[in-house]
Amino acid sequence: MAISDHLIERIHQTKQNSNHGFFDKIKTKRWVKDLYETLFLPQNDNTEDQLKRNFKALQETLSEQINAVTGGQDSTEKQVNQFFESLPNLYDQLVLDAKSIVEFDPAADSLEEVYLAYPGFFATYVYRISHQLWSQKVKIVPRVISEYAHSKTGIDIHPGATIGKSFFIDHGTGIVIGETTVIGNNVKIYQGVTLGALNVSKEKAHQKRHPNIEDDVIIYSGATILGGETTIGRESIIGGNVWITQDVPANSLVYHKSEIKIKDNTSLPESLTFVI
Repeated sequence: MAISDHLIERIHQTKQNSNHGFFDKIKTKRWVKDLYETLFLPQNDNTEDQLKRNFKALQETLSEQINAVTGGQDSTEKQVNQFFESLPNLYDQLVLDAKSIVEFDPAADSLEEVYLAYPGFFATYVYRISHQLWSQKVKIVPRVISEYAHSKTGIDIHPGATIGKSFFIDHGTGIVIGETTVIGNNVKIYQGVTLGALNVSKEKAHQKRHPNIEDDVIIYSGATILGGETTIGRESIIGGNVWITQDVPANSLVYHKSEIKIKDNTSLPESLTFVI
């Protein structure tokens, strides 16, 4: 079936009217990977000269990608410099994140293992670099970066979220952390946790929609915590599969009570009688 000339014209006009240049998603994802390897993984040549060359290439690539979304504005060099000036602090934060995994995960034997094999740490790394660019008000790039981690790990952390020190994600698949979430220090989150909004209407786009998690909180798998006015108090433990839309005081334990009944030799209830 032939594509209509009218559709082709509409697509062409839309692209012509775009304010953005050519933004290469594949190159951006490669930049995320290359930066990670430069920071954390062994290289064939670990000399200072090689590291300097790596960082120079990383700066050039980031400059190209920011240029593509800003139309080559004069602020690109400033944005790139600001990001790389922040990198030592980001690196220190990420080392603390990795150390928290080694400390609390009995399956983790070393920092090297965390750097090589832990998707939760990779997702945290991507969050921290994308959040830095988000804080600098760089458009599009931080969203593309965060979506890369989402596609690789199943962990979806919006770059606008605020996350404190020594953040620990265990397993991680299915975690969702919304844009206005605020997370304190030493927080541990397990797979399937959602920190989301009660209302997703567009009118609330610039309001606080996602919860606050204070220091030293543990949130176990499958828990859902919603609402911009919802706060989980410090040192609380949130059990698996709970649903929370209101404040939880500090030092609380929130969980579902399971009921266990031992079956006997009587016939099963009618509702459980079926034929396959």
